[in-house]
Amino acid sequence: MDAELVALYRDRDLAVRPRLTKPVIKLAHGGPMTIRALADALGVTHSAASQTVSVLRADGLVETSAGPDARTRIVTLTEEGRALVPLLEAEWRATERALAELDAEVPYSLIAAVADLRAALARRPFRDRVETHLPEALRG
Repeated sequence: MDAELVALYRDRDLAVRPRLTKPVIKLAHGGPMTIRALADALGVTHSAASQTVSVLRADGLVETSAGPDARTRIVTLTEEGRALVPLLEAEWRATERALAELDAEVPYSLIAAVADLRAALARRPFRDRVETHLPEALRG
């Protein structure tokens, strides 16, 4: 599905990656924010948000500036980033509708399956599950 969204963007001469849609939309609605605030808004770690900001900056979609202290960076959409927001918001809504359509088309709910997997992984992380299947000498 991700590759199909890349193709959708490419057909519109955009070099945007689908994983950047939500951060750009959050910045558009939340205004300039710290990397920590962006991480919280996205529900990801600070490290993941920092990596995303690096990609967004390399793609020319955001700028960063010094925050109120030496450890803080403020992330702001560039003009190019702001120009993408209407398309990205429309694509996000269209993707949600397409997923709901797909979900209704199969005999089991993909949305419920993802929710069930998240709950199971919250109870016992995947890493723990893999480690129990490693030979005893290789376990951490």
